[in-house]
Amino acid sequence: MAQKRKDFQALIKKWLHANKKSGIHLLQELVRAKSTQGNEAACQNIIIRTLTNMGLQVDVWDPDENELQKNPYFASSRTEFKGSPNVVGRLKGTGGGRSIILNGHVDVVPEGDRDQWTHDPYSGKVENGKMYGRGVTDMKGGNVSLLLAIQVLQALNVTLKGDVIFESVIEEESGGSGTLASILRGYKADAAIIPEPTNMKIFPKQQGSMWFRLHVKGRSAHGGTRYEGVSAIEKSMFVVNHIRELENKRNERITDPLYKTIPIPIPINIGKIEGGDWPSSVADLVKIEGRMGVSPEETMEEAKKEMENWLQRISEVDPWFEQYPLKLEWFGARWLPGSIQTDHELVASLSRNYQSVLKKDPVIEASPWGTDGGLLTNVGETPSIVFGPGVTEKAHFPNEYIELNKVFETAEIIALTLLDWCGIELN
Repeated sequence: MAQKRKDFQALIKKWLHANKKSGIHLLQELVRAKSTQGNEAACQNIIIRTLTNMGLQVDVWDPDENELQKNPYFASSRTEFKGSPNVVGRLKGTGGGRSIILNGHVDVVPEGDRDQWTHDPYSGKVENGKMYGRGVTDMKGGNVSLLLAIQVLQALNVTLKGDVIFESVIEEESGGSGTLASILRGYKADAAIIPEPTNMKIFPKQQGSMWFRLHVKGRSAHGGTRYEGVSAIEKSMFVVNHIRELENKRNERITDPLYKTIPIPIPINIGKIEGGDWPSSVADLVKIEGRMGVSPEETMEEAKKEMENWLQRISEVDPWFEQYPLKLEWFGARWLPGSIQTDHELVASLSRNYQSVLKKDPVIEASPWGTDGGLLTNVGETPSIVFGPGVTEKAHFPNEYIELNKVFETAEIIALTLLDWCGIELN
């Protein structure tokens, strides 16, 4: 069996090398299909064509907003999903093996200021072994790795015992409605791999996060007699500092070695502040919006409660807040935390195959951001690992790129992991 496995690995490597041009072309097609929120159909049509040509059982549907909105885990700014399909392809196993979900999202964040891009954000430009474009690293490159992993096993006439379920979902960037819709449609498995841009690190744990909004009150006055008023802008500075203290307290509790190289494991980020309506008036209202990180070891409700209790204590810092307490809202996107044990068999298999392909041990860490893994693990009862070829630091950045050789290395590692996990039907 050991020799047969070595033979398989050599054949997998050879096929991936021979089909590098077609893999790069597929990735280019996906990058050129601009798939910002509400515009995913063209990209998904490429996926549908690819899965159909592979002979997989293909399921295409627009998520039902009415069904989603009734679910407590729904989070999205959208009210309907018509024209934004989810796509699932199933490679049916012979039975008796473990199933696996390979989950990737096609939605991308907007490109931002095009002047900061060297090439067109949707060009798929290839230069010096890298491909550039919005979404190439987050996470269309990883999606192509998944497709190549399935294709190479098909090309080698490998018959798996367990089912392989490839999910191409929408809405990850705004809270995971696509993956939630797949769970509600009945897609579950014994485990899952999500190829988000991890720099090929293995993430068995992912922090969660949620958005919050604070209303800070002041008292208006003329700017010439500003001492008659109370500036909500100045009071908001107390609020930001108070929140920073909470961030420090929460992170002091994190002792998990998977976070040892991450400077702030579960940040609380202030992303937006707006207030005041006239330069010559004292501002009487400021809105602060931010993102609260949630540890894999706590629930969303526990994190919310800690934030609420901490904000109530701000009157100890400034008595103004006794009479004019902060108003806290939870709104918009959120991502559930997720966690599986580091000794889980899928972690062991991925690690072993990583070492076999790259001749070095993998880095195993906790994810610095939320993914659809929390939904799959906690709602879909499908233990999930995040592992992909994309460049973590370039996700959402201008000049986003991926190193093309890593797309194929990841495909090789995942193909070998499918052999381990699903089992092979020997002829």
